[in-house]
Amino acid sequence: MKYPITAILIAIASCTSAQRSTKGENPSKSDIEAAIATTIPHSPVSNVKGLAFDRFFQVWLENIDYEDAEADENYQWLASQGITLTNFYAVTHPSEPNYCAAAGGDTFGMDNDDFNRVPANVSTIVDLLDTKQIAWGEYQEHLPYPGYQGFNYSNQETFANDYVRKHNPLILYDSVTEDATRLRQIKNFTSFYDDLKDEKLPQWAFITPNMTNDAHDTDITFAAEWERNWMTPLLSNEYFMKDTLVLLTFDEDKTYPKGNRIFSILLGGAIPDDLKGTEDDTFYTHYSIIASMSANWGLPSLGRWDCGANILEIVANKTNYINYDVDTTNMHLNETYPGPLSAGEYSKFSPVWPNALTEGDCSAGHGILNIVKDTYAGTKPTYNYTSPFPYDTNSGYNTEVNATRKSPSSSSSPQASSSSSAGSRGSISPPTSHSLLMGALMRFL
Repeated sequence: MKYPITAILIAIASCTSAQRSTKGENPSKSDIEAAIATTIPHSPVSNVKGLAFDRFFQVWLENIDYEDAEADENYQWLASQGITLTNFYAVTHPSEPNYCAAAGGDTFGMDNDDFNRVPANVSTIVDLLDTKQIAWGEYQEHLPYPGYQGFNYSNQETFANDYVRKHNPLILYDSVTEDATRLRQIKNFTSFYDDLKDEKLPQWAFITPNMTNDAHDTDITFAAEWERNWMTPLLSNEYFMKDTLVLLTFDEDKTYPKGNRIFSILLGGAIPDDLKGTEDDTFYTHYSIIASMSANWGLPSLGRWDCGANILEIVANKTNYINYDVDTTNMHLNETYPGPLSAGEYSKFSPVWPNALTEGDCSAGHGILNIVKDTYAGTKPTYNYTSPFPYDTNSGYNTEVNATRKSPSSSSSPQASSSSSAGSRGSISPPTSHSLLMGALMRFL
C-alpha cells in the first residue's frame, strides 16, 4: 500500500511525540495495595548449558568513582573471591541511560533520569534469551509488586525513595511492559529469596538494591558492607553457586569529568580457583555484558553496540575470540550522541530513532536477531555498531579513540585487523533523508 507524503509526515510527527514522556504518574495507594494483593510473580526455570557459565546475575550499585570502591575493605575482600575487571566503563551520565544501555544495547541519546519509554519495536536482552527459552528475571528491592511501572515507590515509614524506575532497565522498554507475563518476571527481593529457597532462580537476572543500599543516598562504605553481607551467604550456597557467574558493578562513576571507569568484580562457581584474586584489564563497557551472554549461550546480537563489544575474557577464551585493546586516552563516555530520548543535558535532541545493524556475525559470532533484521530491513544502520566502543562521526563523539587488535596467526576472520580508529573503522556515512523518513514510517506502521 502506498501512502501520500503528507500522511507519512503526520505519522512521523505523531510517533515522535508519543514516544517521549518527561513525567510519569505513580498509581494511587489503593491501586498499589490492590495490585500487591493480586499480582502473582512469575518464576520460569530453564537449564540451557553455556560455554563458561550456566547462570548469570549482575548487581548494580550507584555513582562511585573507581578509586573509592577499590579502596574499600569490603570490596577488597570481594575482589579476593573473584576476578577484578580493571578496565570496565559505564557508557554515559546520568544513571538511567546506563540501565537502558544494559538492556537494549543503546542509550538512544538519553541524558536524563526522566520517565522514559523505548518503543515496542526495539528489542532487548530478553528477546535474545527467549530465542533459546533461557529463563530470566529482575529483582528490584522494594518494588511494591511484580511489574510495577510507577516512577518511584517510597519507604512507607520514612517516605524516602526506595525503588526508582530509573534503576530498572527492563521496565523502560515497551516490548517488555506490553507483555503481561514478562511484567510478572520483574520482581522484588522477597521473590528472590523465595526463588532461591524453591530452587527456581532464572538463568539470567538483573538485581538492583534500593536507594539506600545501592550507595545513591549513602556512600561506598555503607553500600559495600551491605553488598558483602548480601553476597557472603550466597557464596556458600551450593545451588546458587553451581556454574554461576555474578557481576558486581556500578551504573557510572561519581565525578563526571573523569573517564567513567567503574570498579567491577566477577564472582561465582563458574570462576576457576586459579583465577580468584586475579585481575582482567580488558576494555569492557555495559554493552560487553550483552555480547558475553550471546557468546556464552550462542545467541544472536541486538545489532546495536553489543554487536562489536569486547566479550568477557572468561567467555572469549572458550570461543577463541580476540578482544580489542582500546586506548581510552581520548575517550569521553560522560555524554552521548543525539537521540530521541535527549533532554538537552549531555546530548542534543533528535527525533529519529537509530536504525540497528542487520548484517554480520558480531563479536559473539551468531548474527543478528531475526526480528531486528525484519524490523530494519532495507535501512542503513545509524552507527558503526561493529565498533568495540561507541562513537558517532556526525557529532564528533569519540572519533579520536583508537583500538588495536592482534591478528590471530591462523584466522582469516575479517574482524581480525591489526589496528583501527573510530574514523577508519568502516565508519558509516550519514543516513540519507529518504532512509530516515522510511525508517520513521516503518516504526509507526
